[in-house]
Amino acid sequence: MKPKIAVVEDNMDNRLLVWAILDDEYELSEYESGTEVLEGLGDNIPDLVLLDISLPGMDGTEVLEWIRAQDALKALPVIALTAHAMSGDRDKYLEMEFDDYVTKPIVDDSHSPA
Repeated sequence: MKPKIAVVEDNMDNRLLVWAILDDEYELSEYESGTEVLEGLGDNIPDLVLLDISLPGMDGTEVLEWIRAQDALKALPVIALTAHAMSGDRDKYLEMEFDDYVTKPIVDDSHSPA
């Protein structure tokens, strides 16, 4: 059985890229908004969440705060997926209790010429 990853990203192109990179090794579930993932986590708890910071309505930091407040989810690994790549941003998100930080655009190096 493949490990499950919830991809929370409002941009379809970014979701497609994540899907192309990870689909062979992981079972992916996609969510376009913070409220969608909150509803989905009740029925389908993943092994990891890739969480965009800039979501419409409820942003990624609010989603993380909600996840950390749930007894059944507070230990769930959550990785910030963001275009915020200024000096200090990584530390800021790690201090917010994200488990890691990945900047966009995501580049798939696995298909690059050697």
